[in-house]
Amino acid sequence: MNPRFEAAWEIHKFLTKHKITYAIIGGTALPRWGEPRFTKDVDLTVLPSLEEGVAPFVRLLLTRFTSRDPDALAFARQNRVVKIKASNQCDVDVSLLIILKSVAGRPQDLIDIAGVIIRQRNNLDTAYIRKWLKFFDEYLPEPHAVDDFERAWRAEKRTMREARPVYQTKRKTR
Repeated sequence: MNPRFEAAWEIHKFLTKHKITYAIIGGTALPRWGEPRFTKDVDLTVLPSLEEGVAPFVRLLLTRFTSRDPDALAFARQNRVVKIKASNQCDVDVSLLIILKSVAGRPQDLIDIAGVIIRQRNNLDTAYIRKWLKFFDEYLPEPHAVDDFERAWRAEKRTMREARPVYQTKRKTR
């Protein structure tokens, strides 16, 4: 078995055993939902209880896996993402992928969101996406998730209008 697939499977089994809801995001999820891009790792995100915060989850995760960040807890608190060494092709709910990438809001995330919108526009549950982005924006130090998604959505809409084929009118016959 591919070593990266084994690592992703190990992550899945660990989180399932601990009844932790998670999603694998980033380059590993994009071949299925957006524009594929090279990645050598697994980006994992969870929605820990707001009462407990992220610390218990990060500590639990690091009992089994190695973080790519020197201070995994600080990174997780700031970005709501824990990066783990590995890579796979795990499927993830496309609407959840956009939500998680919008919340993270890093430059590559915004590019990834645009790619997903281009490929999945008609399959997106935009009401669901907008509902959860509004929820997360309430907890972000600098709310941006809704605006990031809406900017990408409008840009893709503009691109689609500009890319429509121009049909020739029928010639008049003499």
